[in-house]
Amino acid sequence: MDERLTELSCEEFADRLASSEGVPGGGGAAALAGSLAAALCSMAGALTVGKPRFSAVEPEVLAIMEDVEDVRFRLLELVDDDAAGFSPLLAAYALPKGDSRRAGAIEEATRGACMAPLAMMGECCRAIVLLEEMADRCSRLLASDVACGALLASAALQAASVNVFVNTAALPADDTTSSIESACSEMLDEFVPRARALAARLAGRSVR
Repeated sequence: MDERLTELSCEEFADRLASSEGVPGGGGAAALAGSLAAALCSMAGALTVGKPRFSAVEPEVLAIMEDVEDVRFRLLELVDDDAAGFSPLLAAYALPKGDSRRAGAIEEATRGACMAPLAMMGECCRAIVLLEEMADRCSRLLASDVACGALLASAALQAASVNVFVNTAALPADDTTSSIESACSEMLDEFVPRARALAARLAGRSVR
């Protein structure tokens, strides 16, 4: 894909998402949401560094910002990676049903289509950890931004998992498929509650 979806304006991206083109789709939207979660973590850091009151934790805040910027840019890359993974799947399903290559091509493309959303999940988990760390070091005035980041990261994590599970449901129930699904379930079980707990703590109330 020559065009980078992340170079579109917000309005153009939303228009493309709403269109019949198929890409970006749910995976790309999940990756974008995750990148926004990471950006909120960076913003909290940027508005904390340089303040005398937080000088003692400034090196830690700067380290968190460096790590979360890596997460943000990786998730933006995954917007396009997810779109690229969709093309082989379309090509495989376009093969004639009598073609002996079709079943194998579909399985290979389906496994490939799992990779971008699986990577998104990992990056969203990293974002949640870094938001937790930032919450303990940044100004309390930024609590709502960090909380929003946590909830966005949780939503992106869950949305990306849907894209993995939809694909694994079409794959043979072998060890590789089981391993992918187990990794997804473990991430969801650990990090969704952590994100919700962080948001609840920062909001001072339960998060529904």
